[in-house]
Amino acid sequence: MSTNTISILEGNTFVVSDRRGDIEGWPADTQGFFADDTRFLSRWVLTANGIRPSVLSTDDVQYFEAKFFLAPSSGTIYVDVDMSIMRKRVVGRGFVEEIIVENHSAFPKEMDLKIEAASDFADLFEVKDQLKKKGEYYRRVEDDTLVLGYKRDTYVCETRIKAPGATFNEAGLRYRFTLEPHAEWSANIDVSIVSAIEALSARLTARSGAGQDRARQLRVEQALALAPHVRTDWLPLIQTYQRSIIDTAALRFFPLLDPTGAMPAAGLPWFMAVFGRDSIIMSLQMLPFVPQLAATTLKVLATRQGTRVDGFRDEEPGKILHESRLGEMTAFTERPHSPYFGSADGTPLFLVLLDEYERWTGDADLVRQLEPKARMALRWIDEYGDRLGNGYISYERREETGLDNQCWKDSWNSILFRDGTLSKLPRACCEIQGYAYDAKMRCARLARKFWNDPALADRLEREAASLKARFNRDFWMPDRECYALAIDGDLRQVDSITSNIGHLLWSGIVDDSKAPHVVRHLMGPKLFSGWGVRTMAEGEGGYNPIGYHVGTVWPHDNSLIAWGLNRYGYREESSTVASGILQAAKFFNYRLPEVFAGYPRRQTHFPVEFPTACSPQAWATGAPALFIRTMLGLEPRGNRLTVDASLPAHIEWLEVCGIPGRWGTTDAVGRRPTAPSATAGEQAAAFAEE
Repeated sequence: MSTNTISILEGNTFVVSDRRGDIEGWPADTQGFFADDTRFLSRWVLTANGIRPSVLSTDDVQYFEAKFFLAPSSGTIYVDVDMSIMRKRVVGRGFVEEIIVENHSAFPKEMDLKIEAASDFADLFEVKDQLKKKGEYYRRVEDDTLVLGYKRDTYVCETRIKAPGATFNEAGLRYRFTLEPHAEWSANIDVSIVSAIEALSARLTARSGAGQDRARQLRVEQALALAPHVRTDWLPLIQTYQRSIIDTAALRFFPLLDPTGAMPAAGLPWFMAVFGRDSIIMSLQMLPFVPQLAATTLKVLATRQGTRVDGFRDEEPGKILHESRLGEMTAFTERPHSPYFGSADGTPLFLVLLDEYERWTGDADLVRQLEPKARMALRWIDEYGDRLGNGYISYERREETGLDNQCWKDSWNSILFRDGTLSKLPRACCEIQGYAYDAKMRCARLARKFWNDPALADRLEREAASLKARFNRDFWMPDRECYALAIDGDLRQVDSITSNIGHLLWSGIVDDSKAPHVVRHLMGPKLFSGWGVRTMAEGEGGYNPIGYHVGTVWPHDNSLIAWGLNRYGYREESSTVASGILQAAKFFNYRLPEVFAGYPRRQTHFPVEFPTACSPQAWATGAPALFIRTMLGLEPRGNRLTVDASLPAHIEWLEVCGIPGRWGTTDAVGRRPTAPSATAGEQAAAFAEE
């Protein structure tokens, strides 16, 4: 999201405003007060004596609270402003806004404060696609409460604005008063909602209602206290890490399927909902720091695993869901998100997370509990995933309401040939085959060690080896010395060079002989911008440095690439990728956005903002944690944690204290050797000797 907006959130409830605190979200802007995938306020604009105040400062340090410091303009620099206005907003299931007006002059002031209030009750899909509503609006006043409402058949939503002392009209609410010299006036406005799914949300209301801001503050303090402590000589890394931990707490929500735990939502403003791939990847990134996220994510996704063939929802037996929504369009089956299963990579990634979670935590009970679900997921890979009949997972939506692209690069134009033309569906993207390879290798370990099924383990290892051999034959492009982005519906190699090849390193499917070529592409100037690896290489036909998936830089993408570089022994290259992204974080107030532009670092000297990027966003929030893991080379080996550090040039030492795992808690320290010419291997050896 733009740095010109302020966002506060709690669970799946959030407010996005401008820096005055005003909301002007009608019809298609992202500003608004949202809950349950519905915008309950699209206009909330304050005026003082007919003038919109100017911004002095804002404070949104707490994810659930914002303060806006304002002053009416005097119209000239020669006349001092003698009034100030402060708006304090705290979000829960609704939000409470306190307005404080101070008279700094020696004379009384006549004040006429107005707040224009309106709601379009737009479903998030309607906001994104600028669709018209099909129901009817209404408005009424009940004593000291203004009620804004919307009804379509039995589907009813209301926004209730309780403002004691105010008067109401068609535009909103109004306060008229005289403020004596050096006096202060204040009012509290309580905005609550009646949601179409209120019965499902009763527990959320109790957990996060208005007035619980101190409890939420304690939760932030607890999150910072319980998370491992990071110490280093490079202060921006500490600030970025702490922002990541706070945003992890902000993005957590408490699904009804597992009321004892929390899982991450995908991101603000569009994706405050259950997501398969996004929650899995963030859980992987945060395993060394907040392992509880992974447990809840695995349980919830397993519970909602596909059980039938449903073309409208792209559901199949064993498939892991992509997204679950609660809004009007889902309720009237105008969108398939109840839940929607249009993700070809979520299922193998679910299996990867299950194994990685056990490796870190030693939680064998959950692995045994989810054995039937894991077997169903493996069956989906073989029986339903192979739409092209060539042994690879491919995807194609069954109905127009589904997603064209069901990989992580899910915009319509992300899978392009070298000349910029669009590939044909079904598509088998390269990184998904890597995920499938990794899933089978990991499940072989689980089958042998926990499921008492050595025959399954042997079969999975044979299948994984066969997949790796075929993949390195079919996806390799000798003329480009690189893997193809995909194989399309005509069984043609989609020959663009993209960041997806870095995910192949992470999965381990790359032949050792081909790894140097992959690394050369990743670290060359066409893919590596200086800030990070671009989603598509400069010079490809579809390249666009401000195209969502065709030339921008994604922090989470880079965190997985750095992890993959580590796996193949390219430690210095891994730390270079980590360094670029972490240095970029400074320009975003230490909160990495979902995506930023792919312009070369030498051209811009700062990372260029992407206007519609989610922030905070789950896997961008998790990226700093994974970079710390890769820079320190943290890997669980049985019941101990090993360290093999390789730090970038601007970090002399890095320490993480209190890392949780099957070993209890432990500390990890990495230092750069004094000799500047030391190789990654020499650095590791030097650290091992300390």
